[in-house]
Amino acid sequence: MKHLAWIAILSFTAAFSGMALAHRPSLDAEESKEALQQLQEFVGKWKASGGPDGKKGSIPLWSETIEWGWKFKGDDVALVMKVSGGKFVTTGEMRYLSEKKRYELTLTEPKGEKKIFLGQLKNEVLTLERLDKKTNERQQIVMNTAAEGVRFLYRFKKAEEGRTLFSGVYLVQATREGESLGAAQKKNECVVSGGAGTTPVSYKGETFYVCCSGCADAFRENPEKYIAEFKAKKKK
Repeated sequence: MKHLAWIAILSFTAAFSGMALAHRPSLDAEESKEALQQLQEFVGKWKASGGPDGKKGSIPLWSETIEWGWKFKGDDVALVMKVSGGKFVTTGEMRYLSEKKRYELTLTEPKGEKKIFLGQLKNEVLTLERLDKKTNERQQIVMNTAAEGVRFLYRFKKAEEGRTLFSGVYLVQATREGESLGAAQKKNECVVSGGAGTTPVSYKGETFYVCCSGCADAFRENPEKYIAEFKAKKKK
């Protein structure tokens, strides 16, 4: 009987430990979040205009609106891009692959085709590439902010098979909604991501700020966790 009792105790301990570990963010998830925080200035709403990049008249001009936000689902952390009125892009999901030390961007085109780009952030410019198996051309997406986070730009380039240099195809230039050049001010910090907080959220009489709907959802699911982490960071 004692033997069976010890087996039961050990089984319960193992199960409890497994549950605790299941609710603890993995090291990969923490590393991914930290890497994505380097792109925090992308988060927000943008009014944009697009057109040819270096080839006048080859692509008609268009207008689009862009919204970047956080997405949290268990250990899966991503930045999500939604585009309204886009000519070449409708949605995008940005992740950081810890094992490859690379950012991964999955873009969805208006016809539903998905394209996956991999790349790195260097000198505050994110450069991602892929090989198109249909045409054997290399394709490149370059993204960055400018003017202290008031401007956001992304451009698409390609290098045809056998060529080493990329040539510009299209360029999208955006201004943060509600901002003008030289007027960016970051007064509040997002309690979840650490970026610029724009929307107030409250818990037990205290008011905090979040930067996007994804962070608002994460805060509502576990406010005590994010408040504790936020306050601990402020004490350092």
